[in-house]
Amino acid sequence: MRDEWMIRGRVPMTKEEVRAVSVSKLELSPDSVLWDIGAGTGSVSVEASFFLTEGQVFAVEKKPEALELIEKNKEKFGRENITVVAGEAPQALEGLPAPTHAFLGGASGHMDEIIGLLLRKNKKVRVTANIISLESLSELLACLKKRQIEAEIVSMQTARSRLAAGHHLMMGQNPVYIISFGGEESPWAEEYS
Repeated sequence: MRDEWMIRGRVPMTKEEVRAVSVSKLELSPDSVLWDIGAGTGSVSVEASFFLTEGQVFAVEKKPEALELIEKNKEKFGRENITVVAGEAPQALEGLPAPTHAFLGGASGHMDEIIGLLLRKNKKVRVTANIISLESLSELLACLKKRQIEAEIVSMQTARSRLAAGHHLMMGQNPVYIISFGGEESPWAEEYS
């Protein structure tokens, strides 16, 4: 989905190229229960919700402006399978149904508690996290090492063109680390092995 289709405001949003890879790394099924933690504008929630014909997305966010944007994007795209949850993780996650999948867009310093809760709710949960800062990357890797969890790490940097004096200049975007772990073996994996 194009970024310009989303209602944005001043809230950070997962850009479309990174979002495409992140949603792919989630390995969603039609009946998945996805927790989008630190949902921002809801761009990941909205895009993922189209894959969940029988599933549900819980978009968890603590910032009032972001909550408003998630509701507007949910309405704009007619996504009835998105439930907006106001509050800060991990407390806001406690009463939700167990996730089969989780997208971590922000942890607000609660990375270890959030990872712990995800694994307590479902030890086979598939998690994909987008990390921008090296400190947050280090924090997540420490959480995984403590639990002896192997993760896939993808470093992604994109550039977008900007027209200047009739020429297209490529403007680099911030690099993003996409970390994925957990999940069940794909139900169709045996057919192709």
